[in-house]
Amino acid sequence: MLQRGGGNPAALFLLAGLSVEEWEMAVQRRRAGTKSKDVYVVQAAFRFALRQFLRFSETAARKVGLTPQQYQGLLAIHGFPERDQVSVGELAERLQLQHHSTVGLIDRLVAKGLAAREKSTIDRRQVLVRLTPRGIRTVERVSAANRGELRRLRPQLTQLLDRMVRLEGRGVSRER
Repeated sequence: MLQRGGGNPAALFLLAGLSVEEWEMAVQRRRAGTKSKDVYVVQAAFRFALRQFLRFSETAARKVGLTPQQYQGLLAIHGFPERDQVSVGELAERLQLQHHSTVGLIDRLVAKGLAAREKSTIDRRQVLVRLTPRGIRTVERVSAANRGELRRLRPQLTQLLDRMVRLEGRGVSRER
């Protein structure tokens, strides 16, 4: 393992068990203030695990006749804190979409009978969106499958997160 600060560079080279190329790359990263390759390996593995989950979720949504974005919309509405309905702006924020894209998504959910629009009783200019009973059943079905997949991936995700935290705390290092 490379250590920060003092020490004989030649001795560190031998102790680290690195090839000349690996040693030179580690020295260059250290001089540039960049992280060891291990940090990027772990980040890439974590992103891959997240993509596996997202692909699973997209497939689960399609199995019930939804696009992934429609499922995300249902989940954002059903999972909104303290209320059973959301404004178009709140839904746009949760989904990180533009207002007009969110309106189109709501139109498609309403057309499928999964959501309904209603005027706010507080501000008549504001349109609220809530799930219909069919929408609730649909989001619950896909969410149950997703929770099962998350349970399956949990050990891998937590191991990668723990490893990332350890590597970040070490600075330039080699972990084998």
